[in-house]
Amino acid sequence: MEEHLMKILIVGDGNVGKSAFVNRYVNGQFNKTYKMTVGVDFSVKVLKWSEKEQVRLQLWDIAGQERFISMTRIYYKGALGCVVMFDVTESSSFLKCRHWKQDLDNKTMLPNGESIPCILLANKCDLPGRAVSADSIDEFSKANGFVTWMETSVKENKNVGESMRRLVQEILSVQSGLDPLRPQNQVTVNLDSEFNSGGAGCC
Repeated sequence: MEEHLMKILIVGDGNVGKSAFVNRYVNGQFNKTYKMTVGVDFSVKVLKWSEKEQVRLQLWDIAGQERFISMTRIYYKGALGCVVMFDVTESSSFLKCRHWKQDLDNKTMLPNGESIPCILLANKCDLPGRAVSADSIDEFSKANGFVTWMETSVKENKNVGESMRRLVQEILSVQSGLDPLRPQNQVTVNLDSEFNSGGAGCC
């Protein structure tokens, strides 16, 4: 069986639910309380992608506090994809997503110089008091080169597995386009794929 190894970054401000997201995705569990991530946490998830392929994901949960930002170049090295997450009830965490995306684009890229595929997740959509509209997220996602965006609720397990599958699918598509065995005129890397038609609401 062919195995694809993928390093995927999980970034965003503190307290937006990154560690809870990873724990739900990897272990199928949700805890109400989490310790603040210091630096980076690592998790592994193996997916049976097809009868002949499996995908081994190395998930790097990057701390969102300012004092760890200077270390991100080390953490980003070798990444093939990224989740940028914010809290849909906290507008400041949404505004910081531009900073996270720019930090990524400046510090890591694909061999052909393109940005790595990123998906934007609007977490905590189960909570009242929404502070960011779907139209604003959609416009931001398209303007900043995200593959797509989705609303997620780690607590209710909404779009957790689906969002990661979408990202893995895009990474595999991009990687096949980078295959040196392919004729040069067939190499196309388009991060604004058909997935960019809008976010999937969970509520």
